[in-house]
Amino acid sequence: MFAKVHILLLSLMLTIAFSATANDYVVKHTTEEPADTMVRELDEVVVTAESKTNTAVSTAPLQLKTKIDIEALPAIQVSDVLKHLSGVSIKDYGGIGGLKTVSVRSLGAAHTAVSYDGITVADGQNGQIDISRFSLDNVNSIELSNGQGDNIFVPARSMASAAVLSIQTTKPTFNKNQKVTGSVSFRGGSFTTLNPAFFLAARLSKKLSLSVNADYLFSKGDYPYTLHYGSADNDSVSNERRQNSNVSNLHTEATLFGSDSVNEGYFKAYYYRSNRGLPGATIFYNTSSFSSQRLNEQVAFAQGHYNRHLTDIWDFQLNAKYNFSYTHYKDPAALNSAGIEENHYRQNEYYLNAAAQVRPLQNLAVSLSTDGIVTTMNADIVNFARPVRTQWLSALSLKYVRSWVTLVGTAIFNAVWDYTIADNTTTNRFKCSPYISASFKPFATLKEDLDLRFRIFYKNIYRLPTFNDLYYGRVGNRNLKPEDTNQINIGMTYALTNKSFLSSLLVSADIYHNDVTDKIVAYPTKNVFTWTMLNYGHVSICGFDLNADIDLELYKGYHIEFATTYTYNRAVNITDRKSADYKHQIPYTPRISGSANAILRTPYVNIAYSLIWSGIRYAVNQNYAENRLPAYCDHSLTVSHDFRLPNSQSLALALEVINLTNTNYEVIRYFPMPGRQFRGSLRYNF
Repeated sequence: MFAKVHILLLSLMLTIAFSATANDYVVKHTTEEPADTMVRELDEVVVTAESKTNTAVSTAPLQLKTKIDIEALPAIQVSDVLKHLSGVSIKDYGGIGGLKTVSVRSLGAAHTAVSYDGITVADGQNGQIDISRFSLDNVNSIELSNGQGDNIFVPARSMASAAVLSIQTTKPTFNKNQKVTGSVSFRGGSFTTLNPAFFLAARLSKKLSLSVNADYLFSKGDYPYTLHYGSADNDSVSNERRQNSNVSNLHTEATLFGSDSVNEGYFKAYYYRSNRGLPGATIFYNTSSFSSQRLNEQVAFAQGHYNRHLTDIWDFQLNAKYNFSYTHYKDPAALNSAGIEENHYRQNEYYLNAAAQVRPLQNLAVSLSTDGIVTTMNADIVNFARPVRTQWLSALSLKYVRSWVTLVGTAIFNAVWDYTIADNTTTNRFKCSPYISASFKPFATLKEDLDLRFRIFYKNIYRLPTFNDLYYGRVGNRNLKPEDTNQINIGMTYALTNKSFLSSLLVSADIYHNDVTDKIVAYPTKNVFTWTMLNYGHVSICGFDLNADIDLELYKGYHIEFATTYTYNRAVNITDRKSADYKHQIPYTPRISGSANAILRTPYVNIAYSLIWSGIRYAVNQNYAENRLPAYCDHSLTVSHDFRLPNSQSLALALEVINLTNTNYEVIRYFPMPGRQFRGSLRYNF
């Protein structure tokens, strides 16, 4: 019955869209033109401007990094940028080649949806997206929203997570008479890090354009570190080099864009290949031969987006995607009878979304979005379950906007059918999850250049166990329960612009409480491929996020920008009062953390300083001294300059020092991070 309702909704939306399109066609092609009509072709006028999201008016916490912000950071991957956002915890398993996952407000990586050009990236195997696979060479902006964003005209899948990381790639723009634009860049640095990239865009016609980009990353990753054999100051230490941390990544994609007055869309083809070593946990007196596991990955997908402005009040969109991923894991020194372990995993995902939005009143919008998803997985493992997951998601949303208030409400309907081919078993799950948020301006008489707003949201979300959670041979538990999460957030934003030398000021503060039942916690054991799953009955998360951005104009052409974040996060297990870890902080979750950036922009040179700091964390459930990881602070410095060349060409040069103080620290216990390193980059834009 539930599936029939979804099919009916999808059919109704498609019928509305095609009927409106047909009517539009009939009107355009049956109306006779007057005999004296004169048609004159005007010269083309190109208007370009950067569209920037106003984070101050969002009903839920929203953090944005534009391309200009990203270029000022010592960042080579998306994960490097996310470290500068509040409430974000990056699990980094060592250097450039290490696996990197993002957790927002201690909810876990599987609760964070990653959207790439508006369509969600998924991994049914472990539910955690390795964000190290996304380079920054073609990224135009990065947004992180808690709860969900205020845009209700999006796929239902983008609303079905506790947080959304949106990566928007560069859409080509052209000057008048310009047919081709692009860039070529090269970045190199310590530990034999090489990163060439190129981007090329061509205008095919007035309605069509094409972009192609590719980048390659290679690094030996053999950075030095200090191995401590005890916690006391007089205990033994040794100087070691990281082993089996090399990486070779290739990423390429091509996108065809099309648009006119009523239609807009794109088609993208993407390919990623990675060959990396999995650096193991450091073992006393055996650091040279312990790490030998290898991981080869391939990801290929094709996705398309089509949006049609049907009438002044109706809009319709379609999104579709096919994703294939292949993983080859090899351990040539496995402790089994064969002396080797080798597994191959293959995933296929088929995705289709249809959404319609209507504006019955000037200040009111209503949208209905429905998704159909089929995910399959196979592996060359004896008695592997060969699961198939079919999922229907529907989201009915309303949005009301006035100058002093914004209200958003969503009901998400989730139906999932899990079927295992190996033993012919089926598990069904159904859930309805509500979301409501509001932002209001209490003092309507405040001046236009000053904006004080308060916001609040509540969201319930349902996180399914992944294929690894359920079926992985040494980890999986078929009786694992889904996580049920309730989020509450209360906050305020204060924005001020154009006050003397103060160009802009934006401050936001939010307090939140997340209540998670049957929380699933995953972390690696002997390496970053073999995981251990823990299922807590009840986790309580309380916290506070603070963000501040200031832009000062010191003199004409001289700007200084400050940005800082602070997070307090108390995430404790409250399952059993009698357990040894009752009200202890969950593993790898710092109680306090933050970041700071200062950028001096001048006509001659730009100087940027940044730091990332984290308080103490605990490697396991019990918060005892022997399980404690010390706090750390990572400082970086960047010096850059853009050289303007004739014919709108430019040359950008940047020099970076990362971990300026050469701090020896670990994000994950026994996985040391690199010390001081240097990078340089050169980019030619044409």
